[in-house]
Amino acid sequence: MKLNMASMALLAASLSSTSSLVCAFTRPANHRGALTTLSKLHFSTTKEPTQQQSTIRRRKAFKQNTATLLSRASTFTNYKDGALFLSTTEESTTTAVNGASASSDESNLDSLFPNKGKSIIDLPPRMRFAPSPTGSLHVGGARTALYNWLVAKKGQLDFVEGDGGFVLRVEDTDVARSTKESEDSVLADLSWLGLTWDEGPNTPLAKYGPYRQSERSTLYSKIANSLIESGKAYPCFSTPEELDAMKARMEAEGIPPRYDGTWRDADPEVVKAKIDAGDLYTVRFKVPAGARVVIDDAVRGTVSWDAEATVGDFILLRSSGVPVYNFCVAVDDASMGITTVIRAEEHLTNTLRQGLILDALGAPRPRYAHCSLILGEDKQKLSKRHGATSCNQFRLDGFLPDAMINYLALLGWNDGTDNEIFTREELIDAFDIDRIVKSPSVFDMDKLKWVNSQHLKRMEVEEILDLVEEQLGFMGMIKEGADEAKKSDFIFATTALAKQMLETTQDAATNAKTVLGYSLPAAFADLEDGSEAKEMVKQGNFYGIAMKIIEMYESGSFPIPNSSNLLAAFMDGSNKAIVEDNQVGGDETSYPQAYKATMKSVAKEMKVKGKNLFHPVRLALTGEMSGQDVTKQMSLLALASEDDTAVNAEAADVVTIEARMEKLKGFCDSIPEEFRASKQASDDAANRSKDGKKQTKAEEEAAAAAPAVADPLDGYEGPSITALDIRVGRINKVWVHDEADKLFCEEIDVGEDEPRQIASGLRPYMNAEDLEGRMVLVLCNLKARKLAGFPSHGMVLCASNEDHSVVKLVSVPVEAKIGERVTVPGFDFEGEEGAPYAENKVGKKKVFEKIAPFLQTSEYGVPTFGGRPLLTSAGVCTSPINKGSVS
Repeated sequence: MKLNMASMALLAASLSSTSSLVCAFTRPANHRGALTTLSKLHFSTTKEPTQQQSTIRRRKAFKQNTATLLSRASTFTNYKDGALFLSTTEESTTTAVNGASASSDESNLDSLFPNKGKSIIDLPPRMRFAPSPTGSLHVGGARTALYNWLVAKKGQLDFVEGDGGFVLRVEDTDVARSTKESEDSVLADLSWLGLTWDEGPNTPLAKYGPYRQSERSTLYSKIANSLIESGKAYPCFSTPEELDAMKARMEAEGIPPRYDGTWRDADPEVVKAKIDAGDLYTVRFKVPAGARVVIDDAVRGTVSWDAEATVGDFILLRSSGVPVYNFCVAVDDASMGITTVIRAEEHLTNTLRQGLILDALGAPRPRYAHCSLILGEDKQKLSKRHGATSCNQFRLDGFLPDAMINYLALLGWNDGTDNEIFTREELIDAFDIDRIVKSPSVFDMDKLKWVNSQHLKRMEVEEILDLVEEQLGFMGMIKEGADEAKKSDFIFATTALAKQMLETTQDAATNAKTVLGYSLPAAFADLEDGSEAKEMVKQGNFYGIAMKIIEMYESGSFPIPNSSNLLAAFMDGSNKAIVEDNQVGGDETSYPQAYKATMKSVAKEMKVKGKNLFHPVRLALTGEMSGQDVTKQMSLLALASEDDTAVNAEAADVVTIEARMEKLKGFCDSIPEEFRASKQASDDAANRSKDGKKQTKAEEEAAAAAPAVADPLDGYEGPSITALDIRVGRINKVWVHDEADKLFCEEIDVGEDEPRQIASGLRPYMNAEDLEGRMVLVLCNLKARKLAGFPSHGMVLCASNEDHSVVKLVSVPVEAKIGERVTVPGFDFEGEEGAPYAENKVGKKKVFEKIAPFLQTSEYGVPTFGGRPLLTSAGVCTSPINKGSVS
């Protein structure tokens, strides 16, 4: 059979003049050869050949536009789904060109298998992902696709001129469950993840297609017939009733059920007669007597099966002519030249049947790596009951594709360091099959959010605007047909406001909705008993400050955002987005500066400062006790309240400043008289009366004129230091982490029944022998998580200089008690209010991240929080680093 000359010319030109199926990446110069680490993946039944790795110069491969290739290919009548098909006057087949076609001469079947007679380890990696289109792409399948993709991309960089690549094959032989909608969904999810395939459905001019098993039936039939003719398979006419009886008999005899070989060596004449009579039959594989299959799995080590005892003669083609799964997989792997198969451990048992078929075809087996399952936090197989598991749901929830593949890569693999954040290119360079771990991985949603947050931190505001717009759209917060300029301003402000605290892009939208709402209850009695807000109102400062704000607003003297420059709070002097919450934009005449001046005036008039001012103001204006900078919040509210705003006020729950002031008045009216005056002022007056002294007017004026001593915690609105559970601990044991070059593993006594195991990045700074026996400070209420596979529960606090080039342990007084909690003067660590937060709350609310900037060492090396020393029962903690940070 011959391809028409025009088709052949087009195919040759496309494949020789471009490397259209190779994706190009730039790589560090010290890259390790992809095949060096894969050379162990041989079958133990054969001797591993030696391989001389040649030095290959990498160069960027030209990638022709896919749309152009599709357009060119569509001009040929025999082009279908990414392949050019052969045809003869006798028949039309659905097999592809260049060796993937079947000839009527069965002796030519060898040409179907491009790797026949070659050493797999000498070939560029050809990897495949083969989903069944029966549902969405879930976490486990996405990880499998990723691992195969990484090996393929690495191989393409080493063998630019080779045939390596990432193949997408749709295994849709389950006719009852396979749907086009599911296939489209899986392909869309892979595209979202950036796992683009070099060959697959709709790939132009791919030479091993088609890539849907449902379109390869002729090939399966031809190969099944060739196996029958060579005596390696046979027709089986056993009826379902006979097979059921056979199974029942074997179970009664205590024998594992398997086919008993009734038709294995049947008289050829009898077989021919039954075929001629139209009797239904299956095609069974003839398992060789005494056959044993042995593989050297990259993850699981040597695995072997007694084939004859385990499976018996198994079916290749059903009586309907539909091929079974394992037959299709073996044929496809061989005919598509697949060199390495990475898949889930649940497919390990399939390797037995597939290996037997490949051996019978004379095609080399691929290398295998069977990855362990992914479990939920309850250590059960990950499923829908554990929350989102489909890739599309993660997209809807605001996760980044690069963060997803970063986290998926870590579910069963690490690079041997404590690094957990990788770019796509870094993953390609670092990924090594030999470092896939055998133990199951646990899917941790909090860890995924942390990884996502790290990727978001590396991105500029402008890079995530479209993603935030998508999330606002999901929540219906943007009007259809809204003014583009106003929409852009609102999206920019929403993103800049939340950028520093983002775990997902969805957080920007939910944060905006919180900011635009106003959760102050209608009455004081409606505040939750014991809540931070209620206790603050009881202190008495709130009433006077809130009434002052209302008075100023109604008189027009309270500053509000300037409608001509509503983005002032979000932009610095060079018109760059401000993402740090402690930085505010605008010049001397802008709203943020006017607001700041007003607060100074109120502080002086009301004789309050610090949290006694800022907490009441925040609650009065925003309805919340914590959050981002108030001027930024009020600016976002102004954007959502302006004329012809782009914001859907109903969907966004917008409460305007006018509505807030009305609600605030009602709330203030409900505050009991006893909470309308400052307790501190009342206590001071009582003390003066008790002492029999009265401050003269001159003394009052002198006190007012005296310069205030700056308190480092003035303006601090983060969680109290009491939220952290910092304890004195003693390091009992230190050892080097087997798989991470920068990690020490430490066993630390923190006063609990059992010592904790903690991984720290101290190895580059200290020796193990210097750590053993040392007393240290340990942050204990961090959620346990794995660092490079090591379960770490807590963090050792250290002092470091500005650029972190010098890191030292915080020194604890020798008389301190193991397990005692470290305290800070001026904070009540007793009772319910002083109890540390639960581990989940510390993580979710980023408590340590908010407190950390205020943990510093003084000019004398004393670790402090806001200038106040960290204390034990035996005295003050110290460090050898002056004016540094503690983390």
